[in-house]
Amino acid sequence: MVDVTGKRSTLRRAYASCVVRTVVDIGALAQRNDGVDPVHASRLAGIQAAKQTANIIPLCHPLNLNDIHVDIVAKSQCIEISATVAAQHRTGVEMEALTACAFAALSIISSLVDLDPNAQIDDLV
Repeated sequence: MVDVTGKRSTLRRAYASCVVRTVVDIGALAQRNDGVDPVHASRLAGIQAAKQTANIIPLCHPLNLNDIHVDIVAKSQCIEISATVAAQHRTGVEMEALTACAFAALSIISSLVDLDPNAQIDDLV
């Protein structure tokens, strides 16, 4: 764990994004899943994961996050996911933003697994 004892607490923000590539129409997927919207579910998965980053990634500082936004946009051949995370702390929130994107994408992949076993997560940055 990085020693942040000497650092001042400031407002920290981080942005991350990724893309899920698939051949499945995401709009039709919600109807198939008894009305459960996979986009809404994946947004919640991303938010929950960001809040649990210190439990998921070894040596991450546990942070009280002030704000988490996970945005998901379904396009014709992909789903674009982005996350913005903010906290007043001595260390950055980059891992939390990346974790939010990754878990939102994994949630989408989970809902697609039987329809598109080749769906993949790309460009996580």
